[in-house]
Amino acid sequence: MEPCREIELEGHIIDSGVMTLVFDRIMDMGGEFEILTFNVGKQKTDTSYAHLRVTAPDDHLLDAILSELHRLGARAPEIGDVTLVPAEGDRILPKGFYSTTNHPTFVKYRDEWLPVERIEMDCHIVVDEKEVRAICTPIAKIKAGDAVVVSETGVRVVYPERPRKVSTFEFMHGTVSSERPSEALIAKIAREILRSKRKGEKIALVGGPAIVHTGAADALATMIREGYIDVLFAGNALATHDIEANLFGTSLGMNVKTGTLVTGGHKHHIRAISEIMRAGSIKNAVDQALVTGGIMYECVKKDVPFVLAGSIRDDGPLPDTITDVVEAQDTMRRHIHDLGMVVMVGTLLHSIAVGNCLPSYVKTVCVDINPASVTKLMDRGTMQAIGVVSDAGTFLPLLCEQLEKLENC
Repeated sequence: MEPCREIELEGHIIDSGVMTLVFDRIMDMGGEFEILTFNVGKQKTDTSYAHLRVTAPDDHLLDAILSELHRLGARAPEIGDVTLVPAEGDRILPKGFYSTTNHPTFVKYRDEWLPVERIEMDCHIVVDEKEVRAICTPIAKIKAGDAVVVSETGVRVVYPERPRKVSTFEFMHGTVSSERPSEALIAKIAREILRSKRKGEKIALVGGPAIVHTGAADALATMIREGYIDVLFAGNALATHDIEANLFGTSLGMNVKTGTLVTGGHKHHIRAISEIMRAGSIKNAVDQALVTGGIMYECVKKDVPFVLAGSIRDDGPLPDTITDVVEAQDTMRRHIHDLGMVVMVGTLLHSIAVGNCLPSYVKTVCVDINPASVTKLMDRGTMQAIGVVSDAGTFLPLLCEQLEKLENC
């Protein structure tokens, strides 16, 4: 007789397509299922309930299937408390540790369901037994003696539900397309930004140097000045070329307005870095009227925090660039958990870095001229993202224009 186990699903599991995902996952992995109970909600607000028996040829495969179903919100009919094992050393996880999704998660501790704070994917759950809190913790922050959750027992994942009435943001949820009318698409994104702002949520922009190269820096600077952007995540290059454009009118030695190479322009970005080094920081350069406009100028003037995470290929880097990757992650995380929406433009690596830290309920828009870049972000787990295949120089000015138009309606 093949090993079997029973699971339950509850919520808007039909509207959200969760039931289909569960059936497909079981069969694709070589298992079988039997529906024991299926109660379908009759009204739009009603939830549905399903009780299934899952079977597989062996225990190992059954465990693998159930682990996948757990991430879709499936749970055992009877749930005991979580199993906690102390970490034997800093950054050392107990064997069998639980690895988080980016979906809202709860753990059962002393018969009480605790929400897991600061949830993000590929991290771990530490229970503070004195304060009775469950905290999502990356491996770099695990300390000796931490009570780490082991196995999926006592852990519940709430898979994102799609209501029957499609909201504005779900018009192309989790898809990538270059065929959709860009102005209508950007207008919908602008409306979602305004809706998030009215709700008191913060908006982040993740940007690459293409924003400056394509002439979209003025549009982004305007959005920051007008209060649409609350935090900027970028690398050394965006800030360097933005400052270069302000000081010399070039980006990587190319005239931003005409697109022509400037004689001797190849060293302009190094000169820009040197000038900021002389000033001591980007803020000092703004205060000294050395930098008089642009993206970084508006961030300083509007007191918008920015996190510049460095990489091995950086020139300089600027004194504000964080070269320690763990420190850069920690600094990003301090801003991420207040966000309602993130717009990512023209930077694959920084988009994936921020996307990996985002809870699944944060609305995410990824814009890149290369469709593969947008798809890769979603493949890495940021399934809530919508992808827009567009040039930064086209997208940001249109978005800025739509925001101004909607605000004046």
